[in-house]
Amino acid sequence: MTAGTLNSGQARGDALTLAAAGSWTVEYANTLEPQVEAAASHEARARSVAIDAVQIDRLDTFGAWLLERAMRSWTQRGCETKLIGLREDYRGLFEKVHTGTHVLAPEPPKRNFIIVALERIGRTMATVGDDLVNLAQMIGALMIALTSMVNHLERVAWQAVPIVLLITVLIGAILAQQGIFHFRKFGADIYVIDMVGVLVLREVGVLIVCIMVAGRSGSAYTAELGAMKMREEVDALRTMGFDPIEVLILPRIVALVIAVPILTFLGSMAALYGGGLVSWAYGGIEPAAFISRLREAISLETFAVGMLKAPFMALVIGMVACIEGLQVQGSAESVGEHTTNSVVKSIFLVIVLDGVFAMFFASIGM
Repeated sequence: MTAGTLNSGQARGDALTLAAAGSWTVEYANTLEPQVEAAASHEARARSVAIDAVQIDRLDTFGAWLLERAMRSWTQRGCETKLIGLREDYRGLFEKVHTGTHVLAPEPPKRNFIIVALERIGRTMATVGDDLVNLAQMIGALMIALTSMVNHLERVAWQAVPIVLLITVLIGAILAQQGIFHFRKFGADIYVIDMVGVLVLREVGVLIVCIMVAGRSGSAYTAELGAMKMREEVDALRTMGFDPIEVLILPRIVALVIAVPILTFLGSMAALYGGGLVSWAYGGIEPAAFISRLREAISLETFAVGMLKAPFMALVIGMVACIEGLQVQGSAESVGEHTTNSVVKSIFLVIVLDGVFAMFFASIGM
């Protein structure tokens, strides 16, 4: 193989034809570059330049770039340039080099540092504003998604507070009255406070609340879902691509799991208040003495035992209520039957679960 050459060919008026021959590869760079520079600097009067590449034997990326550089130098002078006769197997390489070349953009002028700093501050504040808008949109979307759960939470928690407080106050008062009546025979009236405190916080408070929730909210869940099943609303949700578990059941169960511990706490405090009131009115135990003895009788573990049971019992009540509601067939009789089953099964499972928890806490010494 011989080194590449670029020789002047025929000149017809303003048209110039150059002949490229030999090997246009990187190994002949020292020979080719001077020829390309010389050809690009001569013939300044030419208005049209053609490079005949028929006799090029070998071509690599370096050679293709030299050809492109020569053609570009004439193009920048206003000449019409073209490459003719290049073999097909080299045509693709030259096209890639040609399309990959570009003129570098001029370096941007230097800007005042104060303007640059203000621009950065402005862009940062714009980004912060966008983040705040996105945050507000996300909060709004979450509030919309939680609307159903908040509605159920208001029904099972807030609206249930008056009846829960009334019943638990009465339960606490009855426990204190019966304890004083029997303990007085042994001169042990003061131990009534121990009995009321431990029973209310560990067992009675959460049991009474869960039984009331099962009868009040659990039955309502069953009846609502049963009515939806009768009107084929559940099937309509599936047809529209919604999951009934996600739309109907999950918000109800989550609301119940949140509400029952709250009601248990309020009910336990109300029961202790009722017990203290009866101990003062019926047993002659001053409120200060009642509170002092109560602090000695109970501990944080006593309170924790009852509160830990509440969410699990709420979960059982919600699941049973929703299962029974979805099993309603198509008549009012079926709704009534499954509503009754829901209440009975929920209360039974709550009592069984309380027994399981009693054995568990006893085994770990609580």
